[in-house]
Amino acid sequence: MIKIGMMIGDRYEILEKIGTGGMSDVYKAKCHKLNRYVAIKVLKQEFSENANFVSKFRIEAQAAAGLMHPNIVNVYDVGEENGIYYIVMELVEGITLKKYIEKKARLSYKEAVSIAIQVSMGIEAAHNNHIIHRDIKPQNIIISKDGKVKVTDFGIAKAATSNTITSNVMGSVHYTSPEQARGGYSDEKSDIYSLGITMFEMLTGRVPFNGETTVAIAIKHIQEEMPSPKEFVPEIPSSVASIVLKCCQKSPDRRYQNMAELIADLKQSLINPEEDFVVNTDPDMEGGTRMISDEDMAQIKRKVPYQGSREYEEPDHDETMRLRSDTEAMYENEEDGEDEDNYDYDPKMERVTTILAIVAGVVICIILIVLAVKIFGGKNGGSSDSDAGPIITTEETDATEVEKVSMPDVKGMKVEDAKSTLTSMGILTEVTYEESDTVAEGIVINTDVSVGAQIDKGSKVTLKASAGTQGVEVPNVVNLTFDEANTQLVSKGFLVNKTENYSDTVESGRVISQTPSEGNKAPKGSVITVTVSLGKEDTKIRVPNLIGLSEQDGTVEAIEAGLTVGSVTYIYSDEVGEGMICYQSYSHGSYVEQGTSIDIKVSQGAQKVTYKCNVSIAAPTTSEAPGYVSGMEVSIKLVTDDNNVLLDTKTSTFPVATNFNGMTASGGTLTMTYQVTSEPTTTTNPDTGEQVTVPGTTEDRSFTRRVEFVKE
Repeated sequence: MIKIGMMIGDRYEILEKIGTGGMSDVYKAKCHKLNRYVAIKVLKQEFSENANFVSKFRIEAQAAAGLMHPNIVNVYDVGEENGIYYIVMELVEGITLKKYIEKKARLSYKEAVSIAIQVSMGIEAAHNNHIIHRDIKPQNIIISKDGKVKVTDFGIAKAATSNTITSNVMGSVHYTSPEQARGGYSDEKSDIYSLGITMFEMLTGRVPFNGETTVAIAIKHIQEEMPSPKEFVPEIPSSVASIVLKCCQKSPDRRYQNMAELIADLKQSLINPEEDFVVNTDPDMEGGTRMISDEDMAQIKRKVPYQGSREYEEPDHDETMRLRSDTEAMYENEEDGEDEDNYDYDPKMERVTTILAIVAGVVICIILIVLAVKIFGGKNGGSSDSDAGPIITTEETDATEVEKVSMPDVKGMKVEDAKSTLTSMGILTEVTYEESDTVAEGIVINTDVSVGAQIDKGSKVTLKASAGTQGVEVPNVVNLTFDEANTQLVSKGFLVNKTENYSDTVESGRVISQTPSEGNKAPKGSVITVTVSLGKEDTKIRVPNLIGLSEQDGTVEAIEAGLTVGSVTYIYSDEVGEGMICYQSYSHGSYVEQGTSIDIKVSQGAQKVTYKCNVSIAAPTTSEAPGYVSGMEVSIKLVTDDNNVLLDTKTSTFPVATNFNGMTASGGTLTMTYQVTSEPTTTTNPDTGEQVTVPGTTEDRSFTRRVEFVKE
């Protein structure tokens, strides 16, 4: 019998009951080893004595415990204690996709695709572990505060062994695949079909097949042509509609063959929504509306023999979760009308009515089987009387191994010395006190962990210390303001240690909890730790840094963060390489609401700027060209900074006009060269006295000018 406050497995403290169902109860609990909150599903007492039920409970737990992924509600532990069978799993407080669709009527294609990508990633992880969900639908998908989408309730999932892969299992009929409706072979592609129906509902706000009975709906899945979501919402991109239709092909062989293929197309649809990239396998062979074939009929007859007056085991109805506030939405499920309708038979319609009767028997039989084996899932109607609360989740993953340490002997130590010793080893501590005639005040009497035990770093150890013979009773200060609590505790002779934490239920500034708790006795001067509420934690999403990522990677990064990508524009950038994101409308590190649309700009690389040169080259000046005389011939050469020769000529007439364009350099160098001849000189030969005339010498002289071009 579970009671509030009791410990399970020496680590899980039951805090409150948050749900109840046909076969299990759900409790919120605190794991004192890892200091976190968890959800615990406990098999009800009346079923725990039934070996068949316990076996199914364990099988389900083992299947779910094999999964660990950010897009799956993770299972942490499975156990049994004194006849209590339980599963410990991630505590999720959130809103189901079903409720989210109801609130928004329908989703934009970008939001629908982003959700579908995350769902696909979770299902892919399950498929990689040979686990098929078999009940994918919006009620089993949760959206968390940070945009994470999680698949929950693997209640009818089983490891895909030879014994289970052909099981006649069917989830809610609105989302079931044709092969499940027939009671035939179901595998990973059955989940793909159900996800396609879920995508259809996200995009249009309705399911593709509806009817007054489960039988009628099941027949539509088998016979009727799948409508395109564009028939209901014409602005849905063609690629997205094609993805939905491929997921929902009647034949499993014509669907996506695995989740990786589907994820690739979903991502591509965000980049090129109108591109025709979805490859359909043998589309000409896919017919529209059809009657059940002889092969189908033979299969149905083989699978559902006449049962005569055989008694059936009373089916177990879906668990009805009655959760408070935000948690309520998590356990919602759609209630498919499963009442069997009476049909009027006409002798002229014998063939049709025979088919309908057989199919009805198949579907109802399948439903009974599903209900009989379904262990978890608190579901009741498709809607709740109360509005779903904010989109909140507590995501915990324990995939990595935690370092362990050996518990030291701290008995007989002073409390502060014991706390210091344990803290230095990475162990958290909590102190309780009891009166003692034999142990001095403030000395550790014992601990809740035995000496030498291997415990995880970060675990909490409770120290039981002596309050002496005249301990002071600790008052209850929970829900008081910190000032009020501090005044009460100090008046009793205690010291106060204040810590802070977020709380959805306790208003800011008031005490959430205290250690030691009310009623314990502690010596005067001992420390009482009070945890004060900071109010509700900000549920906004931190914007990731998209700058420098490719357009596709940035889009996926935004989606995984819980955002959608809005407009995409392409601009030139000198700083960011071509094809990389160079701008985002919300800066990295800022906080926005879940689902916010973020606009991005993608670099086209540096802009190809061209220049023109329309300068007039003036004659050399005396200062720059000593010896130059007007009319001299001058060589002119103009070379751009990237070594392109624009002008190479000789002239004696100035100014020289230029007209060049299309240059990629912003300037160039003008080199002007001219010749200067010195005057002849006369000298006297010292031997003969004869005068000799020596002609002048000619030398090349040059100078340069900087020429700046103008942008075209």
